Order: sequence, then structure tokens, then C-alpha cells
Amino acid sequence: MQHIIDRFISYVTIDTESDANSETTPSTPKQWDLANKLVEELKAIGMQDVTIDDKAYIMATLPSNVIHEVPTIGFISHFDTTPDFTGANVKPQIISNYDGKDIVLNAEQNIILSPNYFKDLLLYKGQTLITTDGTTLLGADDKAGITEIVTAMEFLIKNPEIKHGTIRVGFTPDEEIGRGAHHFDVEKFGAEWAYTMDGSQIGELEYENFNAAGAKIIFKGKSVHPGYAKGKMINSMLIANDFVHELPSDETPETTKGYEGFFHVHQLTGSIEETVLELIIRDHNKKKFEKRKQLIAKITRKINKKFAKQFGADIVTAEIKDQYYNMKEKVTPVKHIVDIAEKAMIEIGIKPLIKPIRGGTDGSQLSYKGLPCPNIFAGGHNFHGKYEYVPVESMQKAVEVIVKIVELTAIGDYIKTEETIKNKK
Repeated sequence: MQHIIDRFISYVTIDTESDANSETTPSTPKQWDLANKLVEELKAIGMQDVTIDDKAYIMATLPSNVIHEVPTIGFISHFDTTPDFTGANVKPQIISNYDGKDIVLNAEQNIILSPNYFKDLLLYKGQTLITTDGTTLLGADDKAGITEIVTAMEFLIKNPEIKHGTIRVGFTPDEEIGRGAHHFDVEKFGAEWAYTMDGSQIGELEYENFNAAGAKIIFKGKSVHPGYAKGKMINSMLIANDFVHELPSDETPETTKGYEGFFHVHQLTGSIEETVLELIIRDHNKKKFEKRKQLIAKITRKINKKFAKQFGADIVTAEIKDQYYNMKEKVTPVKHIVDIAEKAMIEIGIKPLIKPIRGGTDGSQLSYKGLPCPNIFAGGHNFHGKYEYVPVESMQKAVEVIVKIVELTAIGDYIKTEETIKNKK
């Protein structure tokens, strides 16, 4: 256990926050700090063909140790952390034999990780948790995934009696800002399929995700002295407020779950003369996704029509850009790759939780680039904030899942029937 704890902490204490406003790849120079460390570590444990390109994409190979033909498979994680919350000066705390009670993350600031609010904590009573100190995120998203992949490869190298085909690993920058797969060379990676180790709770197995778009909406106005403003002033902030109120109030992240889509207003800045509204659009269903984009355009036209005479031009402009699509379309034709992971979990005593991702993953874009790529749990909870934590036992189980997947693939025992899965459960 200590080995995996030490490896994880060595990763999360390196700041790798990405930056959506940067045009470089990686988006922040500090991501190179962990990237270069990972290259040296992969070489040290005995991986072959370890490479890092000029954009910090890392790839490495564990050669096959069987003489028969086996599909080359891969495991992928990202090393950046979200810009939503600071990842600088992470000070992990180790909670041994968790007692199911409140965890004081920061006494001075009265920051408490409580099972009364985060009920999933009670799933891990008696286990070892790694938490933040309440002032930063932890970085289990996705340094837990990297920890698990490196540890699994090290285990396989030290235990050559475990039979496996060729295994490729890949670590990417900038996933948290939606660019993790942008420069990923699928042809160079050379795998028939892969898995991202980037899920949350133990048992998660996902091959469906949102269709996603981002919208930037700019509202114009006219500033006039408020004492003489009647009939003259146009306050762009109020128009933006009207726009938001035209969106369905019950279709936001905080009011939806499962397959339900949403509009999420995540940034609003402005003045009388100009206001900029940024929101994201999400839906698993492609037709509903298109309707959501059409609604943005419809509201834009409605407001422009209302102010056409007074303003004399379009007062609202909306730019909508698709970000990624539901990987289900690309994974379903090769569903056996999900079946392998499901069987691997069952065989090591984990109950698979097959559900849609309410978000995105490198696996979505990679699937559309020709590398089908379901997502497997990495074990962390409460990502992107100070309440983030990861049970060490979940990371250990993720390592076991990786090892079992490569074993099943090597022996060709991955085409299961519903009856097989039912009996195993």
C-alpha cells in the first residue's frame, strides 16, 4: 500500500494546472515538470519505446510475452489538473482506518469533509483515504489514473509469469480544458483499442458520454447618464439576464442526473456597454443536443428582433462550437472491449457500475479518431475542489483491473455471453 501512496503523492505535489486561455500545448509550462518525471519513471521500471513529443504527449510500450497473436491494447490518463480550483502547493493528508466520521481538512478555516454531505464517504469506512488540506484540490483526476497505470506496468514487468500481449500506455496534457486528445497520434500509439483510467467511484465503467458544445454570447448596450437614460440607455447586463431566464430553469447541472442534458452558465462578465456570457451545452441524445443549440440561436434572434429598431443592429451575437460527441456510437460496434473490462471487474470481486459519463473524457475524442476507448474508474471523489479524496484501496483495485484486462485479452477469453456475466455476478 505504501508504494502506491508514495507514487501518488509524488505526482499530486507537482502543480500541473492547465489554462484554457493559453494557445500553447501544453497550455502551461509547469505540466512539463510531471511529464519529464513520468518519462524517467517509465524508463526506470523497464518500459520500452518511451517517448515524449514536443507537446508533452508521452507513450511507452510493454512488449508481449506470448508467442500467439494478441491485440495490442492501451491505457491512457492525463496529467494536467483543472483550472477550476488551485492545484499549487497540494498538501495531501493520509487518513488511516477511516472511522466514518467528519474529517477536519483545515481546522483554521473550518473546512470539514463530512459524510452527512458527501455520503459516498461511508462506502470506505475502515479504508485509507488521501484528502486535501482544504486549500487546494487533490489531483486524483487524473493522477490516480497515472499512478494505477504505472503501478500495473511495474507489476507486470516484475511478474513475467502473467501472460499479456503488447501493451501501450499514453499520458496526455490539457484534458481538463478539452484538448487532451487534440494532438494524440493514434497511428503512432498503434493500439486496437484502449481504456482511459479517468473515472470516479470504484466499479465505474463507462462508454457513453455527453455530446458537448460551448457557447460564447456577446451582448451590446448603450451607456447614458442614468439621470437622463429613459428611452436611451440599453444595459447589456440586463439583456444577458433576460437571455439566461429564457433557458429552461430545470435543465441545469444542479437539477439533472443520468441521461438528462443541461445548459450550464459558467461565466458572466460585463458592463452597461458589453456583457459576455459563456455556457456549455450537454446532452447524451444527439437530436436533443442539436435542439439545445437551436434554442440558443432562437433566443438570440428573439432578442435581436426586440432591439432591432432601438439599437440599429444585432445586439446579441452567439458563437457555438462543438467540443466532443458521445463515444457510444464508436464503441458499440466493438462492445467486446467493454465486456472485457466488465468481466475483469467481476473476476476480482468488483461490482461493475455501467453508466453514462456526465462529462467528457479523452476517450470520447480518441474514439472518434479511430481508437475506441471506454473509461474505467480511477477511484477519486469530489473532483475539481477542496473536498476531493481518493481511497487507496480503490487505486489498488484499479491496478488489479488493468492486470486482469491484459490477462483476459492475452488468452482470448473476452467474448462473454449474458449468461456468463449473470453467473459470475
